[in-house]
Amino acid sequence: MISVSHLVKRYGPKVAVDDLSFAVDKGEVVGFLGPNGAGKSTTLRIIAGFLGATSGKVEVAGHDVAKESFEARQKLGYMPEAVPLYPEMRVAEYLRHRAELKRVASGARKDAVWDAMGKAGVRDVANVVIGNLSKGYKQRVGLADALVARPPLLVLDEPTAGLDPNQIREVRDVIRALGKEHTVLLSTHILSEVEASCTRALVIAHGKLVAAGTMEELAKKRRAAGLRVVVRGDAERAEALLRGTSGIAKVQRLEGEGGVHTFSCAWQKKLESPAKTAEDAVTALVGAGLFVREASPVKSSLEELFAELTGAATPEHDAEEAAS
Repeated sequence: MISVSHLVKRYGPKVAVDDLSFAVDKGEVVGFLGPNGAGKSTTLRIIAGFLGATSGKVEVAGHDVAKESFEARQKLGYMPEAVPLYPEMRVAEYLRHRAELKRVASGARKDAVWDAMGKAGVRDVANVVIGNLSKGYKQRVGLADALVARPPLLVLDEPTAGLDPNQIREVRDVIRALGKEHTVLLSTHILSEVEASCTRALVIAHGKLVAAGTMEELAKKRRAAGLRVVVRGDAERAEALLRGTSGIAKVQRLEGEGGVHTFSCAWQKKLESPAKTAEDAVTALVGAGLFVREASPVKSSLEELFAELTGAATPEHDAEEAAS
């Protein structure tokens, strides 16, 4: 449904999108994940046809966005981060207006608006003035706007931004339901958003793609972050030995009962040989007469992996989301 090849977007000397390539296949719900300023919104605007690229190529449903903009945009429903709603209009009135602008046939508009309101969960506020709606409902109206021309592809830019936890949960439920009938590309800087709603993730930093895969595949990239040690014997002695082991930055005593104690040890950053540090720790404990019942590696969290991935690309130029 979407093919992005060697996409570049510059603002003068600044690079917002830097030789970015990826694809989204029909039926996928893909999370476009990265910190604020990574180039996500700029990329989505280019895909949606609202912003020109400096170089590279974007195709939507086989149509070149630069050369066949109208045909490409007919296949795509776009929801920007700041949805441009008309606060003085009622929900159904606004969606009828948007359907007309999107060239939905006059005889099909009533059903198209009704269907979009149903999918986005706003039929109950169809006759409410938009300015009187909560933030969560306004976001849903934005989703209905993206849906009203019945596109097979949805491009959603930070759809839960600024919502409270209950509203976030409601919008996520809507997106999951939409994923059963539409291909979805969803941008966010929140890892849990991707875990909750998406089948695959693209991770971007400084305008570059730094990782891609399912959440399970990304989880395999997690590095060893430390060591879990279960020891029988003197807890104070064990803790002191662990703290004195070269390569261990932090030791936390988690629990202890019946003379058996569990410790969590965090490696120093950029530790070259975690295996040797683990061996040294166990050797020190055993040498002191303590019985080591367990010594197992602890993987970094997905949040730590995300931070590591998005900090890995060197920002030769800052991504200027605000400039777009």
